[in-house]
Amino acid sequence: MRILKIYPTSVNSLFIEEAVRHLQDGGLIIYPTDTLYAIGCNALSNSAIEKVCQIKNIDPRKESLSVVCADISMASEYARIDNRAYQLLRENVPGPFTFILPAATTLPKVFKGRKEVGIRIPDNPIAIELARALGNPLLSTSITFDEDEPESGSHPEEIALRYGSERRINLMINGGRGGIQGSCVVNLTDSSSPEIIREGPVELKY
Repeated sequence: MRILKIYPTSVNSLFIEEAVRHLQDGGLIIYPTDTLYAIGCNALSNSAIEKVCQIKNIDPRKESLSVVCADISMASEYARIDNRAYQLLRENVPGPFTFILPAATTLPKVFKGRKEVGIRIPDNPIAIELARALGNPLLSTSITFDEDEPESGSHPEEIALRYGSERRINLMINGGRGGIQGSCVVNLTDSSSPEIIREGPVELKY
């Protein structure tokens, strides 16, 4: 596994370009967010999404899929965001939230038949720059770690060791120590009545 060290305070554009080329070629990466490290791929590549689902044992027909966007403007291309939802997003992103929104028809066929999509705009310059440079969202799912030792999921070196033998993931961005708690998940399919499905490290601002 190739490991690129990127400092969040000074994002290396050459490394971002290398990671983006890898994503454009259908590759999978591990990268930091503002919560847990994540496995990501080009959200417009069906074959790459299928690989991520296989690694995490996700059935895309039954489980929600989330994408990381650079900003609300990008998110609006792949999810339907009404005025109330827009106001909530503007108050809370970038930040450690996953907003479940009505899916737009621009998502690839693996999303077909699904009415919802998770939208993430993390408060992490590396994740934001990856989506911006790619020009579209990354499908994203948190890494797997030992829940009895949650700290193990925050150390890039341990994450690299855990996934080093996973041949479908051959690039990782080491952005420093990660978090140990997932994002707050908010159901916004009815924006007039937001529902917090899972608590996160930060409270939602209404």
